[in-house]
Amino acid sequence: MQRIAIIERANMNAEQARVYDAAQKAGGPLGGPYYAYIRLPGLFEAAQNLRAYLGSGPLSGRERQIVNLVVARHWNAQYPWFAQVRASLAIGLPQAVIDAINARRTPDLADAREQSCFVVARDMLAHKGLSDAVYAAAERVLGLEHLVALVAAVGNFSMTCLTAATFQIAPPVDNPTPLAD
Repeated sequence: MQRIAIIERANMNAEQARVYDAAQKAGGPLGGPYYAYIRLPGLFEAAQNLRAYLGSGPLSGRERQIVNLVVARHWNAQYPWFAQVRASLAIGLPQAVIDAINARRTPDLADAREQSCFVVARDMLAHKGLSDAVYAAAERVLGLEHLVALVAAVGNFSMTCLTAATFQIAPPVDNPTPLAD
């Protein structure tokens, strides 16, 4: 059961309404963990801005989706998993890749950058950092700036997942690809 009530637009204070309307106009996410963030309009706005920045940054859409799936799976975050599966399928990530990540297996990724994004995200979360070997390989494949963006993406989406998990923000009941047990 969801632990946090949704504040309807009509019941928001002026600052909440301002940041909500700006996010809606920009096409940013308004549901999921943003139901919690709206209580702190500055956080809501900062989260929207960071998400938009990382979304237009050096990682490709597929690379970002792989990272987001790994992070949502790691934190067992139901709503973010639902949203990221939908977004991943929309950009052409194969269901087999999604299913492998859901089952905590290494997906078959032919692209070296995508494989590196998977390994870095998985290892950062599992080991609270990267071994020298994984770091060196990631820097070689991605370049330093892209590795910085990848680390930031893992941290940013971890915040999203932890928020959704803590407040038990659930996906729709007709979720086609729920998290595996």
